[in-house]
Amino acid sequence: MAIADQIKVDLHGAMRAGEKQRVGALRLVLSELQKAAKEGADDELAVLRRERKRRLEAAKAYRDGGRADLAAGEEAEGELIGAYLPAELSDADLDAIVAQAVRDSGAQTAKDMGQAMKQAMAAVDGRADGKRVSGLVRASLQG
Repeated sequence: MAIADQIKVDLHGAMRAGEKQRVGALRLVLSELQKAAKEGADDELAVLRRERKRRLEAAKAYRDGGRADLAAGEEAEGELIGAYLPAELSDADLDAIVAQAVRDSGAQTAKDMGQAMKQAMAAVDGRADGKRVSGLVRASLQG
């Protein structure tokens, strides 16, 4: 079952259960997925990652602005979206992928970080945040 179809099923269930916040979040996500499909983008996971990242960034901005109530709502939406994404890689798995990418790319210094990042992000395939990958690549190239 496609992710959009699963979200539709979950949306109908949330509507029947009267979960207003969940209904609103699922409608927004479904709308973004449909918009991306209309534009010809077939990668539903990329849309979900983008939307989760937006929610988490908004939550951080709300927290920095002293609005914990709004931040909690954004974080809840981010978690809801995250439930449709594949599981994150463990630290050990990610370390192994980054080490292999650095070896395969032939990167030696921080100047070669772009090559190593390209290899690592392709191998990670969205199962880890880019900041996490970048930090590990940078650390492995510095020593």
